[in-house]
Amino acid sequence: MERVVVTGIGMVTPVGVGADLSFTNLLQGRSGVGPISLFPIDERYPSRIAAEVKDFDPTLYMERKKLKEVARFIPFSVAATHMALAQADLKLTDEEREDVGVFIGVGMGGLENLEKCTLTLEHKGPGKISPYLIPSLIANMAAGQVSIQFDLRGPSLAHTSACSSSAHAIGEAMRWIQYGRAQVMVAGGAEASVAPTGISGFSAMFALSRRNDEPERASRPWDVDRDGFVCGEGAGTLILESLTHAQRRGANILCELKGYAATSDAHHITKPLEEGRGAARAMSKALADAGLHPSQIDYINAHGTSTPLGDLAEMRAVTAIFGEHATSGKLWVSSTKSMMGHLLGAAGAVEAAVCVQALRKKAVPPTINLDKKEPEVMVDCVPHEGRDRKLQHVMSNSFGFGGTNVALVLSEFVE
Repeated sequence: MERVVVTGIGMVTPVGVGADLSFTNLLQGRSGVGPISLFPIDERYPSRIAAEVKDFDPTLYMERKKLKEVARFIPFSVAATHMALAQADLKLTDEEREDVGVFIGVGMGGLENLEKCTLTLEHKGPGKISPYLIPSLIANMAAGQVSIQFDLRGPSLAHTSACSSSAHAIGEAMRWIQYGRAQVMVAGGAEASVAPTGISGFSAMFALSRRNDEPERASRPWDVDRDGFVCGEGAGTLILESLTHAQRRGANILCELKGYAATSDAHHITKPLEEGRGAARAMSKALADAGLHPSQIDYINAHGTSTPLGDLAEMRAVTAIFGEHATSGKLWVSSTKSMMGHLLGAAGAVEAAVCVQALRKKAVPPTINLDKKEPEVMVDCVPHEGRDRKLQHVMSNSFGFGGTNVALVLSEFVE
């Protein structure tokens, strides 16, 4: 099978627009969480905080007249892809464009546009509904708009598997290249669900943190005082190429994508298996796919959402798979959701891009707000401050409602 390499990344996150700015702020432990500003909010909402993307100008990436046709998640994805393609310096022939695919995972789609439409329908009637409504909100339109914007004519797919959506998209794009179906794939994720329905729905499940008076301290994975995740938004895109194609064009290879696995808990719509067996199987299978022993992984960017059950289930899985390598402190595990919040369908792609940066920059971002770690957690969670470390192999975990689990393995590129 073809080896798969990463030649470009793009990130639009609550801590910065751009991969370098986002990673710098993550390393410095800067939080992107604050009071919700995207819609009017009051005391009726139990959770009034989120990790919103700031200082983002969509007109830099899409024509102004086109913006009325799309929901917020789509310009995020177009922007992240623009950045990734620019870094990859990918100059495609017309013939090559026929086979370049776009796999972009989206969990919720254009939630805010659906809300606006519902109000319009109720108060003004069906005659006032925008003809752009459906194309603006369906989940596949991140991939669709990216394909259109950049004239990429291979398969265009939206992987929708809750918080594993974009990790699935990356893993499946990897398979397309490995099996010779494509030489280049654009893979990533996008999400923008900081809207009344999204916040209310997650709050009704008691999934969100209610630490409204201290938003920057609200997301606290593995801390004994954690009380739920913080909803985030953004997008991440990776340019994947076969090693043959990348070397033939003299590309700057950022890292290698070596392993991918997906499993299901087959257990519950929202609760993970307490011992994390589904997550453990995903990690074990991803390691086998990469041809690596657990002791070879230097760092895991954990799913680590800051929920009471999920955090412990993941750490039990990590301990089960990595054993003494984890509990001795040789393996570092951190959650960048402590700073960016939970980007839902976009989380896997953004966190995979974080792993690419960690490999390149030889540094590991911290888990902030980890003031008092759960006694059961015996792993080094890189509390409070980022650290320098030369990394060879890293893992990115993404788990979602419905019991879906994905693990990706990324490695320093060695010819």
